[in-house]
Amino acid sequence: MANYVQVVTTTDSEEAAATLARSIVDARMGACVQVVPIRSFYRWEEAVQDDPEWQLQVKSTKGRQDALVEHIRANHTYDVPEVIVTDIVGGNPAYLSWLDDETQD
Repeated sequence: MANYVQVVTTTDSEEAAATLARSIVDARMGACVQVVPIRSFYRWEEAVQDDPEWQLQVKSTKGRQDALVEHIRANHTYDVPEVIVTDIVGGNPAYLSWLDDETQD
């Protein structure tokens, strides 16, 4: 079983992404959050949308996953935010150890 996860969400502005990213790292729910500008196409309220968004890629531990997902849901600007969790099945052992250290309560 994987001990590490990457959680992805998106926001509608760079400022909202930075605020959410900082709150995640400050609360030690994620060791690192990368913010990437993207363009999203999706159906919402019966129409296809084409919007700029900012994707947050959060690196964390399995033990912090539930708290992280709840934090994102509680602090997000969207009514129905994207929150996708992917197991990290391997990587640089030193980096993974750093994830452990940075996500301790």
